[in-house]
Amino acid sequence: MKRNLTFKETVTLTSMLFGMFFGAGNLIFPAKMGIDAGANLWSAFLGVFITAVGIPMLAVVALGLSRCEGVVQLSGKVGKKYSVFFCTLLYLTIGPLFAIPRCASTSFSVGAVNLIGEGNSGLYLALFSFVFFAVVLFFSLKPNGIMTWIGKILNPVFLVFLFALVIAALVNPITTVSQVIPQVSYASGGKAFFTGFLEGYNTLDALAGLAFGIVVIQVVRSHGIEEPGRVAVNTAKAGVFSCLLMGLIYFFITLITAQSAPLCEGASDGGQVLGIIAQHYFHSAGAILTAAIVTFACLKTAIGLVTSCSEAFVQMFPKGPGYSVWAVCFCLVSFGIANFGLSTIVAWCVPVLMFVYPLAITLILLALTEKWFDKSPVVYAVTTGFTLVAATLDFLGTLSRMLPGNRFLAAITQFAGRFIPLYSLGMGWIVPALIGFAIGMGIHFYRHRLSSTGR
Repeated sequence: MKRNLTFKETVTLTSMLFGMFFGAGNLIFPAKMGIDAGANLWSAFLGVFITAVGIPMLAVVALGLSRCEGVVQLSGKVGKKYSVFFCTLLYLTIGPLFAIPRCASTSFSVGAVNLIGEGNSGLYLALFSFVFFAVVLFFSLKPNGIMTWIGKILNPVFLVFLFALVIAALVNPITTVSQVIPQVSYASGGKAFFTGFLEGYNTLDALAGLAFGIVVIQVVRSHGIEEPGRVAVNTAKAGVFSCLLMGLIYFFITLITAQSAPLCEGASDGGQVLGIIAQHYFHSAGAILTAAIVTFACLKTAIGLVTSCSEAFVQMFPKGPGYSVWAVCFCLVSFGIANFGLSTIVAWCVPVLMFVYPLAITLILLALTEKWFDKSPVVYAVTTGFTLVAATLDFLGTLSRMLPGNRFLAAITQFAGRFIPLYSLGMGWIVPALIGFAIGMGIHFYRHRLSSTGR
């Protein structure tokens, strides 16, 4: 029985894991953060590194250590009904509600807007997204060939071009990071860290790690490694390398966009930021090439998401529609949402992520520490219950800022801000989750004591 993957196998697994994680959000959010954080870039980058790099890696490791066959089984430790609720929300979030339509709108925003101008952009977005999702649906029903071809050719080409753009921007920067005035949300180092931490939610990588981590585990096992500890070690090794590569890309994207901030005034999203910078350094040819490569990269991601979400819903609802019906429905819904535009999708995604991310993070941390409490269901349930309440308040608070005239939401936000620590920073779930964990541990050890004394 093998104990470790070979170097070549580790490289292959690392490449596969990177390809699974790297999508539209990995481009647009670091780009927007760079021009917004300005002089406080490094504090913001540390925050986004934790949630967009560290937590996704822990998600994959958690699945390996817990010996679960996927997120459905892992979340089932909280309860069967909760598992259906959480997994449905997770797959809808990384699927047709946000991540899949974001692939189309990012592709359009990165290149087409800069080429056609603002006139009739709504019509062009509709035409572009229609063709985009027609192609996605076609290959989602027969994905093997295109996934292999794009994964082996277009992803490396994209990274080569991105590296060329990075070199051009670093050699001839527009300004220095220290001269860029931060936006209000990044006004101080501490505030920039927390804002960057929350920006990492938008990459959706922690959710993707839970949803797709089992694929990595299965690949490790397919190479003859069966002992759970060695599975976790080899998974973690590939996870560290792939996440460090993502972190390196995040670093360079945020750096060059911060140095190009004067060019990007008025840009509404990271897609436009990258398009403007590419056009500046490579003129129209750069904009066209960027648009083409990003479109194909996002196309690969969209095909993978439609495929995985359709398969997940077939498994979760075996008496429901078949795979093809789910794929068609997801493409239609994604097409409709994509036409609201990238900025709108990003804005409405935020409240949902404020709700689902705390639940994902606590589930990951519980899986990593379950040996401490003998995998007790009560610890899972109580911790998740407290987190669920706090995450709901975080969701309503974010929604309140989007709907400032709503008195009900304003009252809830005011109440929560007064009594829940860190609520104003968007992380009001942390203290309640710790309290829930402490209570769950107390109940577990009390029951264990009663059982050991025979009472």
